[in-house]
Amino acid sequence: MTSARLIVDADFAISDLDRRVFGTFVEHMGRCVYTGIFEPGHPTADENGFRQDVAELTKELGVTIVRYPGGNFLSGYNWEDGVGPKEERPRRLDLAWFSTETNAFGTNEFIDWARQVGVEPMFGVNLGTRGIDDARRFIEYCNHPGGTELSELRKSHGYEKPHDIKFWCLGNEMDGPWQIGAKTAAEYGRAAHETAKVMRWVDPSIELAACGSSNRDMATYARWEYEVLDHCFDHVDFISLHTYFMNPHDSTEEFLGNVELLDYFIKEVVAIADAVAATRRSQKRIMLSLDEWNVWYKARGHDDLRKPGWPEHPPLIEEVYNTEDALLIGGALITLLNNSDRVKCACLAQLVNIIGPIMTEQGGPAWRQTIFHPFALTAKHAKGRVLRTLATSGSFAGKTAEEMPYLVSAVTEDESTGEVVIFALNRNLVEPMDLKVELRGFGGTREVGEALQVYHPNMKAVNTKDAPNTVAPAPIKQVGIDKDTLTAKLMPGSWNVIVTKPKG
Repeated sequence: MTSARLIVDADFAISDLDRRVFGTFVEHMGRCVYTGIFEPGHPTADENGFRQDVAELTKELGVTIVRYPGGNFLSGYNWEDGVGPKEERPRRLDLAWFSTETNAFGTNEFIDWARQVGVEPMFGVNLGTRGIDDARRFIEYCNHPGGTELSELRKSHGYEKPHDIKFWCLGNEMDGPWQIGAKTAAEYGRAAHETAKVMRWVDPSIELAACGSSNRDMATYARWEYEVLDHCFDHVDFISLHTYFMNPHDSTEEFLGNVELLDYFIKEVVAIADAVAATRRSQKRIMLSLDEWNVWYKARGHDDLRKPGWPEHPPLIEEVYNTEDALLIGGALITLLNNSDRVKCACLAQLVNIIGPIMTEQGGPAWRQTIFHPFALTAKHAKGRVLRTLATSGSFAGKTAEEMPYLVSAVTEDESTGEVVIFALNRNLVEPMDLKVELRGFGGTREVGEALQVYHPNMKAVNTKDAPNTVAPAPIKQVGIDKDTLTAKLMPGSWNVIVTKPKG
């Protein structure tokens, strides 16, 4: 038995939690849009063609904000192609994913879908093949009340009221040589500066995210962030981070060390952004938007990335997730909570089929992948303040990080309900963990509410269409609270959520 101690005090908080960290991502890629969220003729489809089975799972997942329409697709996208009468919309070659885009689904369809499932839209502007003028025109179409050519065009398409999109991304992964219209940091920084300036002139209420590095392993990483922000610091609110977790050592223990790598990444980008602020003697702080993140290492072959013959919505990077993937996603969410003072938005990439927590069969069912569960439980219970904690447990050394504690944890408090919620990952894969949590300063007598674990003895177990609940939340068998001390037995290799609440 491994022992771990967690001390939490009501007087010490990291930050209020911005619930936009529970975002996802919908890109015109593979089967994310077509046969994912949108499939006219499907048995569950409504009059708009939106799959209601996927809509209900999206609500259950607890998604708060969705980034659209890309991704690499964004850098070659003409937004005008996706508005107006569908019979008049052009078919285009998508050079990002070597497929044919029908444009049967576009801006207004996405807004309708977002309103239906209750999520905030997060849009991007094309800074690859297009630029300032396209961004100016697009935000006018979406957000201006009326009386101009583009706002009246929106009205003629059936949308009298503006879409009022508040969060905008200035391009996508513009440092990547795979990107249509890739740029140097100086080229992109200037473009982001001028684009942001003009977009704010159209709508001063928006928030803007500049592109950070495509990943932490880019040769230009860190220098890119500094130079880009040095150009556009005064006009943006966020810098983006993208990361996809790999398993290069084919080891569950090493794989779960990606928790540390994510924490390093976040703290490095915070330091860079604050260094740019320091050169200006500025009190402004750039926040972080982790607007692409997930596990992705199995579906990375050539056939996963492109299909011959320019097909419509071919199956691409349809990663099948297992138990260890769910544990890592849960650990990453804990890391986001513990960096809530600077990470104010995050988008799990993507929502459905494309490395998604939801999978569908064309014309058939939809089901939850293993990673669905820690995300849904965290989105459900993490509210209010993220509290500072002091954790002690055993640890192990590895190649991914020098020291990896067995216990990875975070605690939130919802002051409106009095609920204090413990999120805990046990990275000891052999022994259960005897967890003791000291809850200081919360007052009154407390009791345990919901207490669930994501656990399976087989780290490679997966959920499928025929066995959709192989890996699913189950009650924690041994958990209790006496006065201000909670104790629980956590299974080896498990992710857990324990809700405590005022008694009576």
